[in-house]
Amino acid sequence: MNDSGAVLPWLVIRQDDNGNRYRVGRYATRAEAQKIVDSLDASGHKQLYWVERIGQSATHN
Repeated sequence: MNDSGAVLPWLVIRQDDNGNRYRVGRYATRAEAQKIVDSLDASGHKQLYWVERIGQSATHN
């Protein structure tokens, strides 16, 4: 938990063309995080975005 008392276990991750990964944001629910990913994908960004739960990581190549 952080100082505000909110638990934000869902991450949106971005991977660039060079394979570097960055945290875009943290969210309370998977649905909230997925909405951000869908929005970024729909806006024409060419990067790869996905949702991860803290403590779990996916392999994206």
